Order: sequence, then structure tokens, then C-alpha cells
Amino acid sequence: MKKFTLSAIALVAAAVAAPAFAQSSVTLYGRLNTTVENQKENNQARKWVVQNNSSRIGFKGTEDMGGGLKASFQLEHGFASDTGAANATFWGREAWVQLAGSFGAIRLGNITPESYFATADYVSMHNHDTGTSADYLYGGPFLNKNKVMYMTPTMGGFSASIAGTAGEKVEKNGTDFAMNYDAGPFHGGFGYSKQGDMNQWAVRALVEAGPFVVGGYYQKDDVGADTRDVWRLAAMYAMGASEFHVNVGQASQAKNGATVLSPKQDQWTLGYNYNLSKRTKVYAFYTKRDLNKNTSAADAEFSSLAMGVRHNF
Repeated sequence: MKKFTLSAIALVAAAVAAPAFAQSSVTLYGRLNTTVENQKENNQARKWVVQNNSSRIGFKGTEDMGGGLKASFQLEHGFASDTGAANATFWGREAWVQLAGSFGAIRLGNITPESYFATADYVSMHNHDTGTSADYLYGGPFLNKNKVMYMTPTMGGFSASIAGTAGEKVEKNGTDFAMNYDAGPFHGGFGYSKQGDMNQWAVRALVEAGPFVVGGYYQKDDVGADTRDVWRLAAMYAMGASEFHVNVGQASQAKNGATVLSPKQDQWTLGYNYNLSKRTKVYAFYTKRDLNKNTSAADAEFSSLAMGVRHNF
């Protein structure tokens, strides 16, 4: 009888515990993104390079606490897929905890700016704004450390976030704001960030029309007296597993009165992706940038012809 009672208690305990386990989950995820490139910098001879493109590994998890309230976290580490070296800050990509419910979400920690996701990142379609073909023109304060962020629920396609960063007596406090609209074929975005005398704002639009996707952003970037106008246009044509990409961008000359702080800068990329599956693609691109046009600066010109593989897990 005693044995039967203990077995019954064990079964009841298992039945009660099972829903608790079902309400929690932790996922290991990552991306390996590596290219072989033929690069040329300024007047130097072309060279072959194995190039990392923001490879990463991470953990994320969610606990459903009932009543619509959920706790979640994300820890993400960047590393060099070409050498295996770890980034200097181990969880430098993401390290945050969050509570979310019908009120929206509150997130604390090291968080990539939503102002960047809402604008420049959204139109970087061919290689996720990574590697040598990344957007080198987008500027302004990029605030991610010591951050408190509130995100609204999505209402009628609109969502927004506002965040503050604590300088902790080491640097100045900062503010980051973003707004997105996603409904039907049109997608719009706005981003703003400010830290001390640095600030930037940008607007983004993207339209899907069958196999065509066309998007772009415009940014006003102020660093004290250094003011630039930045724009980028991007387009993609999808045909089966193939994607054809083109994007072009430009940053205006920055001046303080009659003094030229930085000359006009240009960048463009042609790319091709072939999706082997939802998680794996092979791709190629040619990118070129003139970072200091009509000058003899060391970073005056860069170009690269690349072929690579990206695998998500």
C-alpha cells in the first residue's frame, strides 16, 4: 500500500511539473558567414583573403508565466569564422533580459539600437549589412551599452521603441528612438539617436512588388559641427532560389564653415544569392567604395570580388 501511495504521488508530481517545463524554452542558435575575396586597397596589389562576415553564436530563451506575461533573454557572441578568434567583448553583440505583456516590453542590457534596425539594416538585403560590403556610410551615435528600452505593442501595423543609455560617469547619457510600419507591401521606418553633441535621424521606405523589392533610407548625421547627408538605395529581384541585388549609397561632404571635415563618399555593390535551403545560401558580390574621394588619404579606395557561404542554425 505504501509503495502504491508513493507511486501515485510521483505521478501527480510529474503531471504538475510537465506544464511548467512546457512553458520554458532555451534555444542555441548562430550563423557562420564566410567569404573568399580578392581585395584591392588604394594602390596596393590585389590580395586573396578569407573574410568573416559577422559570424555569431547565441542563446535565447522564453518563460511563459501566465496571464500574458513572458520573461525572455538573449546572449550573443561574435567571433571570426576565418580564424576562430573571439571578439574582445564576449557577449558584445547582445546581452539582455526582458519582460513582455499586453503593455509591450521592457528590455535591459546590451542591445543593438532599434534606430539602426528601422533604417540602414532594414534595406541591407544582400548580405545582412556584414563584411566588406556592409554599409560604411551610415553614421552617428550607435548606442547599445547600459540600456533601458521600452517597446510598444504592434497596433495597426505601427510599433515603436524608446531607449536610454546610462553613461555611468564614463561617457554621456544617450537616447535612441525608432518607429516602424509594416502592413501589406509597404514598410516604413524612422530612427533617431543622440549622445552629447552627436545626433542622427533617418527615414526608410521599402516596397514589395511580386519578385521585386525596392527600398532606401535618408539620414542626417551630426557630430558637433560635422554634418552629413547620407542616402542609400537597394533593390532585389527574386527568381526561384536566386536573388539578384544592387545597392548604391552616398554621403555628402561635411563642412564646418569653410573647412572641409570630410569629402564626399560613395559606395555600391552588385550581388547574387542562391538559397540552397531556408538556412543555407551561397552567394557572390562585387563591392566598391571611395571613402575619401579626390584625396590621397590611406583609406581612399577599396574594392572586393567575393564568393561565400552563409549557414544559419
